[in-house]
Amino acid sequence: MSSKQKLVRFDWAVKKLLRNKANFDILEGLLSELFGFDVKIQTLLERDGNQEYELDKFNRVDILTVIEGGELVLVEIQNEPEHDYFQRMLYGSSKLVTEYLKSGAPYGKIKKIYSVNIVYFDLGKGSDYVYKSTTDFVGMHSQEELPTSSTQESKFNVKHFSESLLNYYLLKVNNFDKIAEDSLDEWIHFLKTSEIYGKHKAKGLEQAAEKMRYELLSDDEKVAYNRFEESLR
Repeated sequence: MSSKQKLVRFDWAVKKLLRNKANFDILEGLLSELFGFDVKIQTLLERDGNQEYELDKFNRVDILTVIEGGELVLVEIQNEPEHDYFQRMLYGSSKLVTEYLKSGAPYGKIKKIYSVNIVYFDLGKGSDYVYKSTTDFVGMHSQEELPTSSTQESKFNVKHFSESLLNYYLLKVNNFDKIAEDSLDEWIHFLKTSEIYGKHKAKGLEQAAEKMRYELLSDDEKVAYNRFEESLR
């Protein structure tokens, strides 16, 4: 795409544009590159957290999706420093477990949750820009991972506990400071700069380049977006 085309920021698009079913392919592209398998969004779920409160209007964004297989994906974006953000990640994912398990239902009905966190501030001392945390059990003496039993493997179709439990992803966008080397890097570059240059192979970026152009916004949307950018400054 031309460098002269201005694209809106991803965090603003999540709140305003990407909730439209016609634009699901953009978020599907990011999640597919991040998870390493093709993601298809079935629907978006509304939550109390989606309400816009004055203090959160420009700072925090979240979107909850159901993907094929009935698994939940919670995407949260945070601009301002929040030093207890890890606790917030735990709270948000734990709340989903209880919200989507019907009273009296067996624990085996708990849905797998992917918690995707995109932050624009320094969180921890790590120099990487993509982190992943899973739930596995490792022997304190043997150091071997505890595998699922044959019954569990048959019932839940998983070989590792992490496949059926919570997965955290942390994208420290500001840590990315190199040339994109793969398709996930291309997405991280876009999340950091809101720019897409030259050839790219990442899923969803072509759709982002087409649908997230500033010029396509209505006059009211342009006013709202300009106010959003000014607030971030």
